[in-house]
Amino acid sequence: MNETEHPPVIDEGKIYSCIEAGRRAERREVLEALARARELRGLEAEGVSRLMGVSDPDLLHELFEAARFVKEAIYGRRLVLFAPLYISNLCSNECSYCAFRVRNRAVRRRALTVDEIRRETLELVDQGHKRVLLVAGESYPGEGISFVLDAVDAIYSVRHGQGEIRRVNVNVAPLSVEEFAALKRARIGTYQLFQETYHRETYARVHLAGRKADFDWRLGTMDRAMAAGVEDVGVGVLFGLYDWRFEVLALLAHARHLEGRFGVGPHTISVPRLEPAVGSSLSEHPPQPVSDVDFRKIVAILRLAVPYTGIIMSTRETAAIRRESFALGVSQISAGSRTNPGGYGEGEELDEAQFSLGDHRSLDEVVRDVTALGYIPSFCTGCYRLGRTGADFMDLAKPGEIRHHCDPNAVSTFAEYLRDYAGQETRALGLAAVEGMIAGMDDHGARVSHRLLARVEGGASDVYC
Repeated sequence: MNETEHPPVIDEGKIYSCIEAGRRAERREVLEALARARELRGLEAEGVSRLMGVSDPDLLHELFEAARFVKEAIYGRRLVLFAPLYISNLCSNECSYCAFRVRNRAVRRRALTVDEIRRETLELVDQGHKRVLLVAGESYPGEGISFVLDAVDAIYSVRHGQGEIRRVNVNVAPLSVEEFAALKRARIGTYQLFQETYHRETYARVHLAGRKADFDWRLGTMDRAMAAGVEDVGVGVLFGLYDWRFEVLALLAHARHLEGRFGVGPHTISVPRLEPAVGSSLSEHPPQPVSDVDFRKIVAILRLAVPYTGIIMSTRETAAIRRESFALGVSQISAGSRTNPGGYGEGEELDEAQFSLGDHRSLDEVVRDVTALGYIPSFCTGCYRLGRTGADFMDLAKPGEIRHHCDPNAVSTFAEYLRDYAGQETRALGLAAVEGMIAGMDDHGARVSHRLLARVEGGASDVYC
């Protein structure tokens, strides 16, 4: 497939038929789908559609319990933390839900210089972050993607005390195969991009101008990225633009397409809901609002459908919703986020931000809260330095072998955070949680964890297996 072709991914008629069949599903069929999901083999469209129609309180409880079982079986109590780093709010697109849209005069435009990017990175490093998601509006100053490549280099260049950013993920405009190859050479982790909505008519209605108005160019982005050697990609939907049932089935169809063509599907799926954005009346009144109950269903169903795919929840959501979602399937969260360029060093500026935040807590507050809930915050980036990406990662994840690496690495990186950055209350709570996690491991995991932990306690940083 060349760059002008697009994959025949979304069959709208088939999706609508599947939704309708799901509405007629009997209790027995719902329970059969849940039983299959508990076998950690995932679900196809038919099984997913049965779960989407669940409204009976008892069946809803069974759905959430199945999601908790799968989440615990695969991810244990780990929860990966990261921060977005906005380097620009310049954009050439007219997306009616977004503050960055080109005709929005309510937003002050800004692209950070390399020195400003380093200063923002330093702020994140001094908080204790190790993972960053680089984000930019879909227009760049300078030549081509050199602005993005220079930004990635700048982030990786920052060292302060024991701290550094060890993995840069990237969410930028769709690229050509050649440009993706350059991004791969820059040592990025995951390339992330959202289709926003997979429904063509809705897509055309909310994307009014710019390259992003081309549905097929955007839909083929992950094919180009993976063809260029980017092994880990992240997809997502902006829930609230169209019927969430359609979006979930279309998103899963996209994932299955990538699996069929490249042998592995997306590394992560993000689940943002439409939130208010400066200068966007549509964002204030979502066309297809998603209730909190349906949002929890989305997270649970995705966890059952693609059990080995990471699910990301951003600080769009409130602390309460985020807490409820951890057990249902979310495996990665942002913390201490700002969505305006320069936001970490200079503070949150709403007239420069992409959308309103639901969770304004600092990284240390989030870490303390997550730990109190019984989870282990993980700052691990070991897989990316050891080449456990793409299909190699899935080969370890599906038989459960990845936990032999992820659990000890979560312990060591959390202990490193506690040593270097945590407040007194967080540190005390965290050290007890580390001891508890090791106590629950098998003998091998405990031995490895104790070995890594001893190195951290001796002053070493960035230790992983």
